[in-house]
Amino acid sequence: MSRIAVLSDIHGNLPALEAVAADAALRGCTGFVNLGDSLSGPLWPAETADWLIARGWPTIAGNHERQLLEVPLERMNASDGFTRPLLSAAVLSWLATLPATLALGDLFLCHGTPRSDVEHFLETVEPTGLRRASEAEVAERLGGQGAALTLCGHSHIQGEFRLLDGRRIANPGSVGLQAFHDDHPHAYVVGSGDVRARYAIVEDRDVAFHAVAYDHQAAAAKAAGEGREDWARGLVTGWV
Repeated sequence: MSRIAVLSDIHGNLPALEAVAADAALRGCTGFVNLGDSLSGPLWPAETADWLIARGWPTIAGNHERQLLEVPLERMNASDGFTRPLLSAAVLSWLATLPATLALGDLFLCHGTPRSDVEHFLETVEPTGLRRASEAEVAERLGGQGAALTLCGHSHIQGEFRLLDGRRIANPGSVGLQAFHDDHPHAYVVGSGDVRARYAIVEDRDVAFHAVAYDHQAAAAKAAGEGREDWARGLVTGWV
């Protein structure tokens, strides 16, 4: 297998994307895959779309791609509502071509889990917050998917899980946003205090996780300028 860079949850953060792509190239990656949630957020969604389209990487849709296409503008959340008016007809057509899941040899790509783009794979959301999922929970979410390695995103948290039967699931973390809050299905926060962009490299079924410095101050300034102090705080501190 070639050395493949695995990216997810870019969220329109073009400087972070460019830094990750450059780092992966320096590390000898000859292939790239993208696990979705590429554009949505108060940063550079249209520019990020153009950058990705020009490269033609295997890319799947995340929940935000689905929401951008299916949810009426007046009902969109703030990040999708900022993004949708900036996208051209050509970009929307590209989004419509993206599959929810994708099999590439002995790799399987999904955004959340094989059955849902809003379900965490390696974490479980409880009323008290987020915790690491159990073996039984991960196995149930994987179901009958038999790929040696399943790649997922959505939680923005780097991690890997090996089931007793040898199947593995890995999350490369988020390229574009290291801290956020959500309320589905219960309120929880993600944040580590580290602002670096995340991705992973897969080679011969081995997974290596990486974190890359980029101009996070510029991204935070853009978010603040768009009235999203919550994003700005997450981008500049790594905390919610």
